[in-house]
Amino acid sequence: MPSNILTGQFSPAFRAELAGLMRWRRDVRRFRTDPVPEDLLARGLQAFALAPSVGLSEPWRILRVQSAQARAACLANYRDCNAQALACQSDDRAAVYARLKLSGMTEAPVHLAVFSDDSTPKGHGLGAATMPETRAYSVVGAIIQLWLALRAEGLGLGWVSILDPTRLARDLDVPANWRFIGYLCIGWPEEDNTVPELERAGWEIRAAALHLETR
Repeated sequence: MPSNILTGQFSPAFRAELAGLMRWRRDVRRFRTDPVPEDLLARGLQAFALAPSVGLSEPWRILRVQSAQARAACLANYRDCNAQALACQSDDRAAVYARLKLSGMTEAPVHLAVFSDDSTPKGHGLGAATMPETRAYSVVGAIIQLWLALRAEGLGLGWVSILDPTRLARDLDVPANWRFIGYLCIGWPEEDNTVPELERAGWEIRAAALHLETR
């Protein structure tokens, strides 16, 4: 193992590749239907498990949504919520919204529903007593690590948020103390682009600079 990995110091070439990886980490909604090898998915999930968590609570709970019945329920949830979201758009935005592809649920071969166990005893409440939402933040951070690890393998991930969390938790029969964080679609991207699809579709543009204030 190179000594720089042991000391936590990495070369300029590595740092440049890491920056490139983060640029390529796009939200993917257009997938090929080719299967994802299990070893690639396993490596991504190993990166998920390496994520930091408040109090070392590791509150993440992952469901692999595989059955036709479960997938159909989740897809129906998305379609109903998306129809409601479209109906709420102003006249000048509705046409743009209707053209957006906001889910890869029908094509992506791998579906994961990710939750935070808000009542886990692991971690003994450290850091979560004053800010219990940090458990959910920990799960989000782990998802980002998964996202980057999959992108490094050439895979894409799409995060579906147009869902009714209560309905989804009921349809997937999860414990009452599990908070829904995200529905993840994973597969081989139909296309690669470093520019966000919403920007290319004319929905929104990325800020030119990071908003940063000093007190």
